[in-house]
Amino acid sequence: MKSAQFLPKVTRRVLMSGVVGLAVATSLPAFAADTIKIGLVAALSGQSAKSGQAITRGLTIAIDEINEKGGVLGKPLELVSRDDESNPGKGLVAARELVQREGVAALIGGLDTPVSFAIVPFANQAKVPFVGPWAAGTGITKNGAEENYIFRVSAVDEYVDEAITEYLISNYGSKKPGMILINNPWGESNEKGLTKALEKRGMEHAGIEKFESNDVDVVPQLTRLKENGADGLFVVANVAPTAQVVKSLDRMGWDVPMASHWGPAGGRFTELAGKSGEKLHFIQTYLFTEGDAKGEAMFAKLQETFPEIKTMADVTPATGIANAYDAMLLLAAAIEKAGTTEGPAIRQAMYEIENIEGLIKTYTDPFSPEDQDAIAPEDYVFAHFVEGEIIPIKD
Repeated sequence: MKSAQFLPKVTRRVLMSGVVGLAVATSLPAFAADTIKIGLVAALSGQSAKSGQAITRGLTIAIDEINEKGGVLGKPLELVSRDDESNPGKGLVAARELVQREGVAALIGGLDTPVSFAIVPFANQAKVPFVGPWAAGTGITKNGAEENYIFRVSAVDEYVDEAITEYLISNYGSKKPGMILINNPWGESNEKGLTKALEKRGMEHAGIEKFESNDVDVVPQLTRLKENGADGLFVVANVAPTAQVVKSLDRMGWDVPMASHWGPAGGRFTELAGKSGEKLHFIQTYLFTEGDAKGEAMFAKLQETFPEIKTMADVTPATGIANAYDAMLLLAAAIEKAGTTEGPAIRQAMYEIENIEGLIKTYTDPFSPEDQDAIAPEDYVFAHFVEGEIIPIKD
């Protein structure tokens, strides 16, 4: 069902303190009492704010497009956002509030893996679909629930670990890489995946070192890896802690190949890490590139909707925009197919939607009860920062 009444653009904007203005809530006032609410739980402040901003931008563009075409089930979509501040407890409280007070039909978010892990049991118990556009912890979707309401349009640790292992071996001839991992559930998830990837190849590692988000020096951990013969490093952490790894390597004068998860893409990485931050190679699921017609059209829409966007450097990380945009299209298609906003019906419809054209790819059969991750390893690309912009690694 379509209606010509729906306004074409998001009409309510809220400026986030400390970051550039972005839409943290979207609504169409004439239909305020008759919308389908989608809840967003993400880090909208702090070191991961750029990632939360990217997710919000991707969702905003998708919702604008959907509403311009008549909405879903004849109603406009409304985005209701909460800042989890990268805190699992706050993320769970936010998810409960969105479901129980705001009456959202589905949740999107959980930028940080620990936050997602906190929300997963609640979403499954409440029977509310929860779609992750960022957090990559393998166990988020593979959570063992008999009725699993958790879906993802993002990278998956187990797949990323396989990819970065092969990258260090193929590109640098690494024979004994070491691991430097953030000390939280995300680091634990990748420790398992990296160990599995090395064992599959009959390889040893030079050690597994952990560090905290607020550590300002990791020279002792890196020194142990170097003394144990590390000829490459696996790095798993978000923006600020990964920057500390790079700066510690500079202090040591150790120039060693690094393959990283995508944590550094979520903020002002090279501002914190310095020029050496450009040496770090990391995974992405999408990059804006010249000649990509869909990407160029999306960039034009982003500039129109968010006037502060001037160059490609202003849409870093693009992967957050693309993942969120595609996640919203898939979720909207499932709600339409379900014919209702009831959680169990939407969950079943997620398995039935097909041939949805997104920014990253066309999703032929994105989800099944056996695999609730829509993005596969073949969708990954390697990238690095150059003058503040994330660009693909040239072969």
